[in-house]
Amino acid sequence: MADHPFISLSLLVIILAVASFDNIHAVVQYEVINKAETTNGGIRFNNDIGAEYSKQTLTTATEFIWRLFQQNTDADRKNVPKITLIIEDIDGVAFATNGEIHVSARYIKGYTGDLKREISGVLFHENTHIWQWNGKGQTPGWLIEGIADFVRLKSGYVPGHWVKPGQGSKWDKGYDVTARFLDYCNDLRNGFVAELNKKMSNGYSDNFFVELLGKNIEQLWNDYKAKYGNIS
Repeated sequence: MADHPFISLSLLVIILAVASFDNIHAVVQYEVINKAETTNGGIRFNNDIGAEYSKQTLTTATEFIWRLFQQNTDADRKNVPKITLIIEDIDGVAFATNGEIHVSARYIKGYTGDLKREISGVLFHENTHIWQWNGKGQTPGWLIEGIADFVRLKSGYVPGHWVKPGQGSKWDKGYDVTARFLDYCNDLRNGFVAELNKKMSNGYSDNFFVELLGKNIEQLWNDYKAKYGNIS
């Protein structure tokens, strides 16, 4: 039988692509610990979400964040070999610190909407905190949270209670208000948020907005509000 070089080449490309994909997954390990498994929220987590779905979501979120932040090599990223998701009996919703994401079992218990979708959005937000730069502690909290919600926005896991585009009283409200504003800025310069995050690897200045977009934050905010008719 004659050889078919094109078929062989195609198979080689597929093999290399699969190997490359596997290597992406191998970079970070994921662990899920349910410290509240005897509570109603912990039981609901096990029944409605589960460890495997959580690991899959965190894996997808990590790769999504790397692409959105244009972090294509190890040198572009933080060195985070392992991310641990911990479900525990605490107030609030969630927080991230030192490679750990802590999610409230009480919040899981009380949530009345699509729980799996909500927790997926929470994991995209909190996983962003694991990977984003914080200006060596100089970046203001409103921007840290705004970027995390920007990632959640781009992922598609947008809660119904978020403000609509153009709403909000000021750019530094953080979370959804800032996320919508950053989305506007990113439309002005594709990759703006990625470039802003990269700049914050060594520090922070409000002037980063001027350097990247040619206008200060207040001017950009006024333009953003004007675009949507200055709605409140």
